[in-house]
Amino acid sequence: MRGVADDARAQRILEGVRAIPEGFVRTYGDLDPAAPRLVGRVLATSGADVPWHRVVRADGSLTQADRQAALLRREGVPLTPAGRVDLAAARLPLPPGEHLG
Repeated sequence: MRGVADDARAQRILEGVRAIPEGFVRTYGDLDPAAPRLVGRVLATSGADVPWHRVVRADGSLTQADRQAALLRREGVPLTPAGRVDLAAARLPLPPGEHLG
């Protein structure tokens, strides 16, 4: 039973990542506020073709540094001089009080 629930949650996370349009980002916590680390694990282990580079830490920092930064720059995502995503400009807003997870 637990595996099915975990699979459903993982699928919701992957659907949420796929829904992030080019030029925008979401944070791990946007995708699942109760378990942002789970989002990272799903992305790292799923093998699914998803735009993983559009998911960043809550402070805009990148988990995959240069590789991720290059992909985001190619999409026009603004980065600060410190190499963080400018979340005020690039974070895809969620409806008030809602999350994807």
